[in-house]
Amino acid sequence: MGLRDFTLRSVMARNARQFGDRNAVFFEGQRITHAQYLARASALAGGLAAAGIGRGDRVAVLAQNRLEYLDLYGAAALLGAVIVPINWRLNAEEIAHAITDTTPTLVFADIQYQAAIAAVRKRCASVRACYGFDKNDAGFLAYGTLTDVSASAPPDSVSADDALVIMHTAAVSGLPRGAQLSHASLLASGVQLMNHWRLGPDDVNLGVLPLFHLSGLGLFLGVLQAGGATVLSARFDAAAAARQIAEHRVTVFAEFAPMLGSILDASEAASTDLSSLRAITGLDTPQTVTRFEAACPNAQFWSGFGQSELSGMATLSPFRERPGSAGRPALLAEVAVFDELERPVAAGTVGEIVARGPLVFMGYWNRDKDNAETFRGGWHHTGDMGRFDDDGYLWYAGRSAAKELIKPGGENVYPAEVERVILEHPAIAEVVVIGVKDAKWGEAVKAICVGKPGAQVPAADALIEFVGSRIASFKKPQHVVFVDSIPKTAAGVPDRPRVKQVHGGD
Repeated sequence: MGLRDFTLRSVMARNARQFGDRNAVFFEGQRITHAQYLARASALAGGLAAAGIGRGDRVAVLAQNRLEYLDLYGAAALLGAVIVPINWRLNAEEIAHAITDTTPTLVFADIQYQAAIAAVRKRCASVRACYGFDKNDAGFLAYGTLTDVSASAPPDSVSADDALVIMHTAAVSGLPRGAQLSHASLLASGVQLMNHWRLGPDDVNLGVLPLFHLSGLGLFLGVLQAGGATVLSARFDAAAAARQIAEHRVTVFAEFAPMLGSILDASEAASTDLSSLRAITGLDTPQTVTRFEAACPNAQFWSGFGQSELSGMATLSPFRERPGSAGRPALLAEVAVFDELERPVAAGTVGEIVARGPLVFMGYWNRDKDNAETFRGGWHHTGDMGRFDDDGYLWYAGRSAAKELIKPGGENVYPAEVERVILEHPAIAEVVVIGVKDAKWGEAVKAICVGKPGAQVPAADALIEFVGSRIASFKKPQHVVFVDSIPKTAAGVPDRPRVKQVHGGD
């Protein structure tokens, strides 16, 4: 560790000294203090080191939220290793891509995902061992053997610029890319949250988002930096969440629609006390935000713009400051809007949102060409469009043509990935996938298809299930229509704006 480095290890050691007896994590009846969290992570780091894990080695995790998941993040921080969290909603081929792309040395999995991991292991020579957290299938070692060894974590040699996590995102060309996030960028994101939300040791985070998602990991780390606690849940349950808010006096959390509305419903049904809440961020409807404000008059809903590549939020403001906007640039983010010639545009003009500063990620894993494109001109090009108003609030305006994206319930679905799978069907000649409004999930996936001449096109339900059998279920279309032709540009490629104009009304 260098003279001027400050890492997650630094945070954990400070917390153990200053807040050692205070709560760090609650999970299914268990209470872990800050001193205990450091001790658990240190014991695991010793075991991982004995298993040959060191600085820069990747460790993949396919599991639902659990204490051991947080321990792995902590142990990786002590060793300089890199966690590759895998979305448990992915199918076998998508899981295989995440593993073969990052070539981890060890893989950890819940029992329900071990068969998928075992199949992938045959295709990835880098994997030396697989560990199961509880019951294990044949070939999986017991997680507990790593924490029983007497080895201790090696001396601190971790740099703030070392990667801590690789999160797969942005399947703009059909396959997800691994975004590398450093200790420095993740801690900078936490500092922003501490500043904007005035986080301190008394704050409690409701950890209902999965730890493979940046929003779930980022808020845990931000509250940890402040010396506060997280109430972790394996999966989201509205009634349980409402009870946890009341029991643990939860103050902050991040959500995706329809989580907040479901919690409000559960609270009303059980007369649960939500008065401890003071800050929530996420993606939700104005109607749900208004309902939340009525139920929790001392709390604020915060709007923002962020992505995995920005380690969290680049813009953030209370919703009521400028309803409908994505807030103003956050404490440690420089944000601009550029035209197609890489020039800043005037307020009110739509262009590509770009950013620079300590939040920007290290780059995509093994994607030099993509990194050169993304970081051109000394800015991170987000692929998202927006405009600033005269008061400096950012207004989101959709995705660029190069980075179409649909977000059903907060998950990322890239049309190119869905289109690639649909075109594998022998009866489909052309397809354009778009996002359409959805009252429950915010957006839904819609496929506009052209059949091959003479082929018997499948029923919509059959094509939907065809897609669902090849990629994660949340990526399959909710709507399918068959047309005779798809509008084309002068260059002969699909005219997406025209397709959206004609078919985007669902």
